[in-house]
Amino acid sequence: MDSNIRKRSNLDKVQKSDRSSEQASGTPTSSSTAAAPSPSTQKEDIPQANMPRNKRLFIFVFLVSAFVVALWRSRRDTPPAIPSPFTHLNKGKLDFSADPEKQAAIVASFKHAWSAYRRDAWGFDDYHPIKRGGSNLNHNAGGIGYTIVDTLDTMLIMGLNEEFAEARQWVKTELTFERNGNFNAFEITIRMLGGLLAAYHLSNDALFLEKATDLGERLLPIFETQSGVPLSNINFVQKKGFGDMDNRGMSSTAEAATLQLEFKYLSHLTDDYVYWNAVEKVMDVIRTASSDSGIVPIFMRHEDGTFASSDIRFGSRGDSYYEYLLKQYLQTNRAEPVYREMYDRAMEAMHRDLVQRTPANNLLYIAELIPSPNHETRGYDWNLQAKQDHLVCFLGGSLLLGVTEGHGSFPPEWDTLSQVQQRDWTTGAELIKTCVETHNTETGLSPEIAHFKKPGDLNADTIDWYIKGLDWHNPQMTSFDARYILRPETVESLFLAWRQTGDPQYRKHGWAIYQAIEKHCKIPGGGYASILNVNSTDTRTEDKMETFFLSETLKYLYLLFSDSSVIPLDKYVFNTEAHPLPIFEPSIRVGH
Repeated sequence: MDSNIRKRSNLDKVQKSDRSSEQASGTPTSSSTAAAPSPSTQKEDIPQANMPRNKRLFIFVFLVSAFVVALWRSRRDTPPAIPSPFTHLNKGKLDFSADPEKQAAIVASFKHAWSAYRRDAWGFDDYHPIKRGGSNLNHNAGGIGYTIVDTLDTMLIMGLNEEFAEARQWVKTELTFERNGNFNAFEITIRMLGGLLAAYHLSNDALFLEKATDLGERLLPIFETQSGVPLSNINFVQKKGFGDMDNRGMSSTAEAATLQLEFKYLSHLTDDYVYWNAVEKVMDVIRTASSDSGIVPIFMRHEDGTFASSDIRFGSRGDSYYEYLLKQYLQTNRAEPVYREMYDRAMEAMHRDLVQRTPANNLLYIAELIPSPNHETRGYDWNLQAKQDHLVCFLGGSLLLGVTEGHGSFPPEWDTLSQVQQRDWTTGAELIKTCVETHNTETGLSPEIAHFKKPGDLNADTIDWYIKGLDWHNPQMTSFDARYILRPETVESLFLAWRQTGDPQYRKHGWAIYQAIEKHCKIPGGGYASILNVNSTDTRTEDKMETFFLSETLKYLYLLFSDSSVIPLDKYVFNTEAHPLPIFEPSIRVGH
């Protein structure tokens, strides 16, 4: 059988296949019962103090041999010790202070983008810097201030008080959710609800909590399903949820399980636990459906809360499910250990099934599993695909955060970490290295998707990764995989790695990425645009500035060069759109 095809019984359970399982049964054995000897006979036949010397010697040798064998087996089964990755760091000279010069440059970039949006597209959801205009998510319903709300906390963190005051005024006088059209509930939650909640926390301005509460209430109908698994879309006026018809009405796992931080914090602020209960039920359903598999498919049926036969990956439609397992545990100050347990099971399964290395330079990447029906077993075979989305690059920093939980010495004392913690840290650090390596292109920017060489592939001994569908002889002929759309995941992990180690290499890599963005994505007249081919300096641009460029990419770059007291990791969790939400003690009874 091809080594890339894996049959995992636990994954088959997740798919709810009809394959029957056999139960082993045992038959108790009978034994004859002998008459017990009399006390006098027992004393005579088994003298307690006069055991023959050779018998005592035999027992001694046997016990010693058993001990030696047990010790040998334990050492054989124990993974080799992982050397400390911090030997090159002088802990006494680590500098966690800010770099004001680089911070100022990043703030200037933000202003270049923001002033263009303000000039050309004020109030519109999206900005198109080349044609200098705006557009809305739902053209018929009207705008909801997507860019403005998603960017509020970035302005507060950067100290841009004038820009923030103007944005606040727009929220006060113009922002309304009375829009009769369908919107993606996941995107609205992470960008809009998360943005309003973070702005409220950082400013203590009740306006933002008022708007957040209005939005949260309007989102609740998505949970009105038989299982509690939310529908993908919401109509704010009709107050009704709708399934994603592009995916047969199913809900993606990431979308269903990446609402929890925002809804729980809203409940904490309002003391109304209807929001908390809605998202907690989703996690209960997922926990039941996933059983002990750890890693799960990317689509769920909202009718019965089961997983559909679909890919298993840490990229699109799967990524933030795993991110929020850890962050739900951290958000409530470790009051919900069930999420730590789910996270740990997921990381164990990931290491078992998805962590791969390239033959050439041993680069670590996170592969995907693609299901194919097996008619003989009535289950599924799982085909390993050597592909990694740029989205997966969040995981490097997340793994480091899972080790430290934002506490303790930075970097951590290596010898005090368990083998699992050392494994997770090593994987996280090496994944960050791989993600930085994918920026080794003509532009210094990473593609949307990277494919990796497997043993036996052509040129696998010299090439680690490549961009699928790219015509090297004609740079203007691009592929979907070759784009860079201003994504933040690599700089997010660099920020988390810097905060937890003080290793200057992470700032160095982050600054190189920032300079590449400035060189290839900056539009002279204002704003930034995506590029279609990271491996060509003559590439065309795509006329869109994603809101996450302002809310995530520039924010994480700014924080990378801030001192560690700005949004400290032991006081905050970032939602998946980089909105900082405070860690709190829940007033509701939690824990499983």
